[in-house]
Amino acid sequence: MDFISELRWRGLIHEITPGTEEHLRSGRVRGYIGFDPTAPSLTIGNYVQIMLLVLFQRAGHQPVVLMGGATGRIGDPSGRDTERDLKSVEELARNMAHQKAQMQRLLNFSEQAPNRALLVDNYDFYAGMNVLDFLRDVGKHLTINYMIAKESVQRRLESGISFTEFSYQLLQGYDFVLLHRHHGITLQMGGSDQYGNITTGIELARRIDGQRLYAVVTPLLTKADGTKFGKSSTGNIWLDPELTSPYRFYQFWINADDRDVPKLLRYFSLKSQEEVEALETNPLQAKRALAEELTVRLHGPEEYAAVQAVSALLFDPKAGPDTLHGLSEKTLAQVAEEIPSPRVHATVIHQHCNILDFLSEHTGIAASRGEAKRAIQNNAISINKVKVSSFEAKVTPDYLLHGRYLLVENGRKNKYLVQAIEGLP
Repeated sequence: MDFISELRWRGLIHEITPGTEEHLRSGRVRGYIGFDPTAPSLTIGNYVQIMLLVLFQRAGHQPVVLMGGATGRIGDPSGRDTERDLKSVEELARNMAHQKAQMQRLLNFSEQAPNRALLVDNYDFYAGMNVLDFLRDVGKHLTINYMIAKESVQRRLESGISFTEFSYQLLQGYDFVLLHRHHGITLQMGGSDQYGNITTGIELARRIDGQRLYAVVTPLLTKADGTKFGKSSTGNIWLDPELTSPYRFYQFWINADDRDVPKLLRYFSLKSQEEVEALETNPLQAKRALAEELTVRLHGPEEYAAVQAVSALLFDPKAGPDTLHGLSEKTLAQVAEEIPSPRVHATVIHQHCNILDFLSEHTGIAASRGEAKRAIQNNAISINKVKVSSFEAKVTPDYLLHGRYLLVENGRKNKYLVQAIEGLP
């Protein structure tokens, strides 16, 4: 496929430097995007740029991931109104190791692929360089006037910007020079907020090495309500399943505003243009298709099946004991994040607790024994999808799923995943 044509129908081009399209048609090109390891995981916001690398590789070019082992220590002022808090070297190292592992799963790094992805750490460029060399060999080539005109600097002039963050564009710009020298990289990609830093690299390459380099930048992805893409009411949507469960990841797409669906499909689906355009006519079907595609791609088919089981358990009134008993312990832990999950001391259950005491005293599912009685009389209480009909019923270890969980329902809508915990006070 033609890379630029693909980006155009997807709406993924914000700026493209002159000659870039012709350069890409001249043969296989190496292009890179930089990622600073300032967070413990990549987010769905980062995935816009990862998709750019995926499409680049599918077009036959060679994607390069530049991890910011050096620039992450400085802090990028782009898109920020205030100074960043600097991360410790140890935290950055942990973050980078984790993000590298994530990248390995998202791009094709196979030795057998002729255009296999490459991963480079820019700390390797600067670890042995002293400040005098950097100022003489790099800083001499750009004026303060040129650097101060960049939007990322302009917006901070009133509130203040440290020399550290002011110098960031020099580092990112010199990255491009060194990547071209050592790896033959001729294209840099990124979000529109990076355009100033990217063009600094192009200018440095021209002035220092007499080389012509190229750039493509994407629009910043915002939602229909004007807010930043990649966050939910509970915060960032992470690509790490330990930070954002596959179920919540799936629900993020399902709960997307219908107005955002065409844009999300074009940015994140690997379906053809014809398939995407057909899906756009039905927002509900499109969200389900996109949620499935991305959950399977990022978390695997087994996790997607678990997500479907959780959804059935929470929302399908026909889901019975078989659905519940088929859930793994890991999946039940995801359920516990989505519904109220009162914790009780394990001995309460091991001593065969009376159902009325269990509902009122130990879990708070009912406000009192009287309320618990009325709920049972109304046929509202079930444990593990089996109705409770007697006031004398006992809650025993036989109910425990994976030795820890039991599902209590009080009517159709009120679900609780009770957890039996050893050692509670």
